[in-house]
Amino acid sequence: MQASTSVVTELPAAPRVAGKRRAASAGGTAGLKRAHYRNSRLPLLLLLPQLLVLLLFFFIPAVRALVQAFVITDPFGTSVQFVWFDNFRALLASPEYRSSVWVTLWFTLSQNVLTLSVAAVLAFATDRVIRARGLYRSIVLLPYAIAPVIAGILWAFLFNAHVGPLTYVLKAMGVAWDPTRNGFDAFLLVTFAAAWKHICYNYIFLVAALLAVPASLLEAAAVDGAGPGLRFFRIALPMIGPTVFFLLVMNFVYGFFETFAIVDAVTKGGPGGATMILVYKVYQDGFVHIDLGSSAAQSVLLMIFAVALTLLQFRYVERNVNYDV
Repeated sequence: MQASTSVVTELPAAPRVAGKRRAASAGGTAGLKRAHYRNSRLPLLLLLPQLLVLLLFFFIPAVRALVQAFVITDPFGTSVQFVWFDNFRALLASPEYRSSVWVTLWFTLSQNVLTLSVAAVLAFATDRVIRARGLYRSIVLLPYAIAPVIAGILWAFLFNAHVGPLTYVLKAMGVAWDPTRNGFDAFLLVTFAAAWKHICYNYIFLVAALLAVPASLLEAAAVDGAGPGLRFFRIALPMIGPTVFFLLVMNFVYGFFETFAIVDAVTKGGPGGATMILVYKVYQDGFVHIDLGSSAAQSVLLMIFAVALTLLQFRYVERNVNYDV
């Protein structure tokens, strides 16, 4: 009797539980509906500070630079003359500007290859470090906390032609090193400094990508006799292709726009324009030589070059990236 009574008393409780679940589900849905703003002005007010920052520091300067590229202004801004595309024609006909374009392309490509290569080796070696792995990662990530101008000053001191400690080592090895006179030495110095500053950024993404590679695949390849290099190039690298492509694009952007402080601290564009990249030439012509029209035209062309290179990468490099692995 007690067993049957318990059965009878428990059976009606089931619909109540189901009813409670339906009520909770309905309440959750209703809560999500009530989460929408009824006052449409509130989201605009919340976005207003960020919109003001973008307007004052991005959109207005961009529009002014675009307008300035089609005019000639005296250094004091008292007279403005509209010249259409004369600033762009003068730039494209200038040997100095064409040389700066080639220097920028070679510099960006060199630091991109060097940065990705070293970061990939360090990321792949992370799993092989057994002791003091945290210290190893901290040392690799240390340059990320250093400002670009400080990184430039550090490299300029280490490889100074007269008092640099590493310059003494190079001269002891028979290498005639003088970045203040030799343009190729200055180009190498700026490239190494820019790559060293950006290796840690690539390292972070590559380590995260390699952690997603199944360890069973690498272990199976090791059992089959594949060495570390073969395992990386044949197994790990194809699987982290999207991350490598992302870093390739970001490194080009870094080389075009974010290396100004390094060049200014190390070589100031010299000697003889050997390290005069486009972003530094914009500064030189605009703020040193007070040629505002030419400087604005250079900034517009620099943006066009960056967009064109990015589109070329998406057109010809992304086709070799496999997102299905």
